[in-house]
Amino acid sequence: MTAAAKSGATLCIDGFNLALAKGSGIATYGRNLLSAINSIGMDGQVLYGPAPKRSKNNVVNEAALVDPDRPPAKLKKFERFRRTYVSQFGQTAWPVRPSGEVVWPSRGGGRPEASGYWAAQDLFQVANRCFNAYGKETPVTFETSSEVRRPDAMQWTATVPLYARGVPNIYTIHDLIPLRLPHTTMDDRATYMAMCQMIARRADHIAVVSETTRQDVIRLLGVSEDRVTNTYQAVDLPLSLTSRSQADVTVELEGVFNLGWKDYFLHFGAIEPKKNLGRIVEAYLASGVETPLVIVGGRAWLDEGETALLNQVMRDGGPSAQRIRRYEYMPFSLLLSLIRGAKATLFPSLYEGFGLPVLESMALSTAVLTSTGGSLPEVAGDAAISVDPYDVQAMTRGLRALDADEALRDDLVRRGLVQSAKFSVEAYKGRLAEMYGRLGLS
Repeated sequence: MTAAAKSGATLCIDGFNLALAKGSGIATYGRNLLSAINSIGMDGQVLYGPAPKRSKNNVVNEAALVDPDRPPAKLKKFERFRRTYVSQFGQTAWPVRPSGEVVWPSRGGGRPEASGYWAAQDLFQVANRCFNAYGKETPVTFETSSEVRRPDAMQWTATVPLYARGVPNIYTIHDLIPLRLPHTTMDDRATYMAMCQMIARRADHIAVVSETTRQDVIRLLGVSEDRVTNTYQAVDLPLSLTSRSQADVTVELEGVFNLGWKDYFLHFGAIEPKKNLGRIVEAYLASGVETPLVIVGGRAWLDEGETALLNQVMRDGGPSAQRIRRYEYMPFSLLLSLIRGAKATLFPSLYEGFGLPVLESMALSTAVLTSTGGSLPEVAGDAAISVDPYDVQAMTRGLRALDADEALRDDLVRRGLVQSAKFSVEAYKGRLAEMYGRLGLS
């Protein structure tokens, strides 16, 4: 156990993103955070906001946590108004003990590494409605329970208008993209700024995942430097998948995708403006390379401009269309195989709060083309080809170099392994333990 962490100190995180059926980058952050805090001698819990009402049966309550796609019951207008209005006065979370009877879906990552759960009906939806309507945050009270210990601190992994009563509140801010790049999101800017300012006032401490975001928080939200800690993130990939032999992965790639080892480019991530897919496709087509391009990513928001050229090429069905493969969803095990087998990962995002795909690719011995946007230079260091994300010609030159120069790729792989080691799980746990220690959780 790390000396800076208190044995038995209980930290609860929100399950807003953990409950998503297909996961998200923030869900990955939450799972890694739970694993890390448990490893440093703390006790992790999760607070959910399920749609069903509380049951007298613990197994039924746990089952409700793993059914995130069930829509809330339709409420009459007055009841919806009442629940929204009273949320500002507080909601009470009830305990849910892991029963061992409920099978959690593996697609979302399986059962989170937590000793206990808490639930409050429609917590996140109602809290957001309350903030949008009245500009008021929602306080959460944890019931006294003999089965699940009440948390000593609460860490919110998403930007939410909530706080826990009676304990320190830590908020993770991954980025301020709705303010820095407003054209890439659908957030209401004024509401988002008001929520961030509320968090800045309320937070006992703010955690961020890059020095870029730390400076954004200090500058745009007026938070003093001593109240913001950069913990970065960690790459934590299952040994059962990463230890598979190259021969096994090659057979899988050929059998499932008809692709050869190190014989295609890869881009993965939700299709949204900041991911820059439109320019990636333009640069790829302009490069004239014959190496296939594999795109893995579901539609997110404002994706029309990003996919316009791609869709046109695919509709035309010419030679260019034969070189591009697109998949909306990929099981995690297959995605790791695709990363390992790629000639290079293309991730020239406009702006990132961290940029986990870059780190994952480097850790899996795959060369990377990325950008100078946001925190990506912090993550990539000198271990990637970095280009201006708005410069298609620079992207095209980078693609041609990666396609033709095996020595360049090998050098980037060696540098990438060294760079990714700086974001190891052990380094991440050390940064977390130091932050929690400063907050009196030691």
